[in-house]
Amino acid sequence: MVNLPQRKQLRLTDCDYSKDGYYFVTICVKDRYNLFGEIVGADASVRLPNMQVNQIGEIVYEYWSKINEIHDCIKIDAFCLMPNHIHGIIVIDEAGGQGRPPLPKIMQGYKSVTTRMCFKYGYRIIWQRGYHEHIIKNENELKRIREYINTNVARWQDDRYFTSF
Repeated sequence: MVNLPQRKQLRLTDCDYSKDGYYFVTICVKDRYNLFGEIVGADASVRLPNMQVNQIGEIVYEYWSKINEIHDCIKIDAFCLMPNHIHGIIVIDEAGGQGRPPLPKIMQGYKSVTTRMCFKYGYRIIWQRGYHEHIIKNENELKRIREYINTNVARWQDDRYFTSF
């Protein structure tokens, strides 16, 4: 029998990802290409840098803002579109009862619909496999993560996902 390499487990095995709470997610573009636009004004001392979004970035942004329209129990919080990744906070509300979708299903649906919408621009795959998630445990952590998301564009040159291509 051939021993195949084991993929790293992405989710916590003992966590119920449909449980009410705040979830911080990061999804990267496949091969980290700057597919969604570019950061402009980073070299200007007069104004803050901002994200100049292209057509693909508009699709990604538009469908993120529609996540909460699919299920009543899902809310979106802070969000940041970067050239090659996104950061966002998904809130799963306890009001949804048993019909609450787990976070992996929400992310799978989001990645699927945005990929289908970008197909007309010649992109068959836009996302890397999986995504990073972090369960936000308290109000201080929520505040810190919101601040990180809201200031991400200004820190693009120092971002761990920064690429110049």
